[in-house]
Amino acid sequence: MRSSSGFKLRLIIGLLIAAFALFNFFSSTSVNEITGKKQHINISLEQEIKLGLDGRDYMIQESGGLYQDAEVQQYIDLLGRKIVENSEASKTSYQYEFHVLADPNQVNAFAMPGGQIFITYGLYKRLESEDQVAGVLGHEIGHVAGRHSAEQMAKQDLTQGLAGAAGVVGGDMSSAQYAQMIGNMVNMKYGREDELEADELGVHFMVQSGYDPHALIRVMEILDEASGGQAPPEFQSTHPSPENRVQRIKEAIEKYGGSATPNTNSNKLPSKVPSNTSGDY
Repeated sequence: MRSSSGFKLRLIIGLLIAAFALFNFFSSTSVNEITGKKQHINISLEQEIKLGLDGRDYMIQESGGLYQDAEVQQYIDLLGRKIVENSEASKTSYQYEFHVLADPNQVNAFAMPGGQIFITYGLYKRLESEDQVAGVLGHEIGHVAGRHSAEQMAKQDLTQGLAGAAGVVGGDMSSAQYAQMIGNMVNMKYGREDELEADELGVHFMVQSGYDPHALIRVMEILDEASGGQAPPEFQSTHPSPENRVQRIKEAIEKYGGSATPNTNSNKLPSKVPSNTSGDY
């Protein structure tokens, strides 16, 4: 009898925790000014910017510092700002900053909340044209403009709340851990959708900034080559398969009016700032 009473109490407490987590999630909504999509976000734009600024120096330190070539750093910064200022990304209030990380082995680029964008030298050195660099930066700007980090944080808060509720009802941590595992699988799906949306926004921003969006397809090939064919199946990865991404990029090129054929006259990416790059971006 006592055991039955204990379970009922745990059930009530668990339901209250779950209800609070669900209410918190679904009552925190806003419409994204770039995508027009309704999102569940529980932090302000100002908090996003602060999170990015707070994490910037830590991320640089953890990644082996910045690439020690001021001209390359300036080139990436000017190129990133050109894309922002000539596209719908300029409608946002984010403080975009662009950084080249020194790591020569990691082939990666990522964005932190609020506009802090990073590309590793390991990826930069593999790129062959300015259009390809613009594709990488446009994709990361798309993550920021799409508020994907803030959206994922809200989803994680919901997942943790529901996992905690499951742990209370189950009376042990294994129930909570199982619920957390299921929640992570659900959130993984949303992560893939974010990547596809960032690809689409990247194409849109490239077209608006005068870059050839077909170059983003070659970026996908470069990333696939860098993985050595060791990428996990799409179902188990937060990134969609390269084949899936290429198809969606082609659809986005058609949607946003990119040229029907790739630009085959793209210059090789210089190691220094090209002579026609100025601060007027």
